[in-house]
Amino acid sequence: REERERLDVAATLRAAIPWQRLRPAPPHGGLALCADDLRTRERRAPARTTTLFVVDASGSAAAARIGEAKGAVEALLAECYVRRDRVALASFRESRATLDLPPTRSLVRARRRLSALPGGGGTPLATALDLARATLADLARAGDTGACVIMSDGRANVGRDGLGGRRRAREDAADAARRLGALGARLLWIDTSVRPRDEARELARAMGARYLPLPTGRDAARATAAASLASSAAARAPRP
Repeated sequence: REERERLDVAATLRAAIPWQRLRPAPPHGGLALCADDLRTRERRAPARTTTLFVVDASGSAAAARIGEAKGAVEALLAECYVRRDRVALASFRESRATLDLPPTRSLVRARRRLSALPGGGGTPLATALDLARATLADLARAGDTGACVIMSDGRANVGRDGLGGRRRAREDAADAARRLGALGARLLWIDTSVRPRDEARELARAMGARYLPLPTGRDAARATAAASLASSAAARAPRP
């Protein structure tokens, strides 16, 4: 965080006033100041808040449900824009997770990248959570306050090694969830299943994330944005 010194005018005047009778009056009037009177104070630049959205673009959810998830993300992006937060976008499908949009304040760029996300393939959830952890750690080193919104049904079926197999994939996802939670960042898990699933709820619990099921129907985006408003505010506040 950037720190700068600024002149503290009130403190400088308080330091100078008791000495005025002992100092020669300035030729144009006013107070006689010297270097010893000067007082400064540090001004710390406010920390930036960056919200990382991690979107499940695999084939484990129906195409219509992925569309609803994208709509919910767009509503949350609009909230971040109003608060002047930066946003970043990551997605995962097949055997990989990618950071599709580095931190930016451009709502237009975020919307374009979101709408262009492909769908289908396996669900490499552990890889996605590892990417989220690395991205949030980088943000913390840069002085940002990081938050992460994960949108997935939690049905991992691709492990860290890129190979299929639900058992290994679930074990890897649970380990990645614990590691992500250890960062101490503010986390929100939005379950994109048609019906809330134990897998997503358990992973959210493992990482200490707030859990919310994605509402169904045309008002899904609006309802999700409203429900997450408190969580978004919490992401800006320091942990106790």
